[in-house]
Amino acid sequence: MIISISGAEGAGKSTIAKRLAEKLGWSRYYIGGIRREKARERGLTLAEYNKLGETDPSTDLEVDEYQKKLGETQDNFIIEGRTSWHFIPQSFKVFLDVSFEEGAKRIFGALKESGERNEGKNLQTEEDVLASLKSRRESDKLRYDKYFKINVFDLKNYDFVLDTTNLDIDQVFAKVFEAVEDELKAINNK
Repeated sequence: MIISISGAEGAGKSTIAKRLAEKLGWSRYYIGGIRREKARERGLTLAEYNKLGETDPSTDLEVDEYQKKLGETQDNFIIEGRTSWHFIPQSFKVFLDVSFEEGAKRIFGALKESGERNEGKNLQTEEDVLASLKSRRESDKLRYDKYFKINVFDLKNYDFVLDTTNLDIDQVFAKVFEAVEDELKAINNK
C-alpha cells in the first residue's frame, strides 16, 4: 500500500507523514523538500522556483517523473506532495485541509520556533505568512492546471479528507491512522 498525503499549507501534512512512516515502519518521501533542494541548486527560493515553473515545466516534470517511478517500482511507503495522488493513482489518497488563517498561524509559529523567517521573503508576521501562502496557492493552481489539467484542491480526488483547523496534531494523527488501518484491512480482505 502507498499512502499519498496532500493538502493545504499548514494543515499538518509533514508531521502526519513522518508519524505514519514511523508507526508503520515505512519509507517517507517529501516532494516539497525535493523541490526546495532543486530551487537551491538553481540559486532560487522556493517562491522564485514556483514562479519560474509557471513558464518552465521542467521545474515540475523532473520531480513528477521521480514520484511516478516510485509508484511503479516500490510499495509500502508514504509520499507527501500536492500532486502525488495524481502520479501514483493506486495510492490511498489523503487530503488534510485547514483554514488559511490557521495554516498561517501554525507556519508562523513553526518559523518563530525554528528561528527561520525567510524563504526569499521577509515573513515577520502572520499576515506576511498568510499573503505568502495565498500567493503560493495561486502559483500552484496555475501550474497544475496548465501542465496536468488537475485541481489538487478538488476534494473528490481523495479517499480520505480531514479538516484539521480545530484539531490538535494527536487528534489528526488518530483520525488519519484509523482511516489507514481501515484501508489496510480492506486490502487484506480482498
